[in-house]
Amino acid sequence: MNTKMNINIIDEAYEKAKEVIRSCSTPFGLFASGGKEGYNAVWARDSMITSLGASLEDEFRIVIKKSIITLAENQSKHGQIPNAVDKFSKRKKHVDFQSIDSTLWYIIGHYIYKERYNDSSLMRKYRQSIEKAVGWLECQDIGECGLLGQHPTTDWQDAFPHKYGYTINTQALYLKVLKLLGKDTKKLKLMANDNTDTKLWNKDFYLAYRWKNHNKYKEIGDWFDSLGNFMAIIFDLASEYKSKKIISYVENKKINKPYPVKCIYPTIRKGSKYWKDYFNDCDAKDPWSYSNGGIWTFIGGFYILALIKLKKFKKAEHELEKLAEANLIGNFPEWIHPITRENFGKLQAWNAGLYILAVNSFRNKKVLL
Repeated sequence: MNTKMNINIIDEAYEKAKEVIRSCSTPFGLFASGGKEGYNAVWARDSMITSLGASLEDEFRIVIKKSIITLAENQSKHGQIPNAVDKFSKRKKHVDFQSIDSTLWYIIGHYIYKERYNDSSLMRKYRQSIEKAVGWLECQDIGECGLLGQHPTTDWQDAFPHKYGYTINTQALYLKVLKLLGKDTKKLKLMANDNTDTKLWNKDFYLAYRWKNHNKYKEIGDWFDSLGNFMAIIFDLASEYKSKKIISYVENKKINKPYPVKCIYPTIRKGSKYWKDYFNDCDAKDPWSYSNGGIWTFIGGFYILALIKLKKFKKAEHELEKLAEANLIGNFPEWIHPITRENFGKLQAWNAGLYILAVNSFRNKKVLL
């Protein structure tokens, strides 16, 4: 491709990204995906991740606001934000909880809305809701060590892979929340980076999870968790040295090929110490499928943000072109098989939102978070 064509594909995908978000916009907030076969409920993580980029376009202000309101109005009495509010289809109306990242993303979403639109009205209206959400999160620090603990299947990857205890995804998000709240982050950084019993750093990248230590016996997930590691870079959990090590690992293992980016590496197979029998009943049971090493372009957006954070602008531009290509070929697919390049699902809101954020961050030469 020549430079003109590169610019055209980036711009073409940008316009398509806005179309995708429009297709996911409803009177109740942002659905996870559009179309007749879309995910027609308001998920906390999907809607708030989408808003990171969608909020750079004024046309999405109202639907982002409605997303936050829907989540706030379905908050539990203890302060937990729902994983999904499923009240808008022919299915039995219900609200799902059992997630830790939903509450974290909800708080981040409030601050993003306030900053993007210079509008404090939502934060004033839901001040007590935010305080309750923070209180609920603090109760998840069951070790009183500054890190949030979690049950298996309580973040974006659901049932696969199996993560519990202290995960890199959650600690990176929690660090961002603490910074937004003006709270001290030194303890979290120390425990995640340096403390012998709790640190997640493992020479080249952050471990997917870590739990109990029994002398030489440790419960850890030693695969590469892409989203968690990229957020560690973007939200300043990782030092510049560690950030560069993470990016080098991605490039050496071709985790960004053929498109950015595989969600985990390596894949988890039957016979692995991480395998659970119930994995046979989920979409990720086969290597390179779904959350077992499939390509998720919203994570590709976070990868590009990490490159921008490290001022690797030439590399970021190349990856942005590949991300545009992947999103256009699959109509913003849910995930892509990295070997066959077959894509599954379409019109995914968070892919569109992160693409918009990546493009604008690249053009401004800084991460817009």
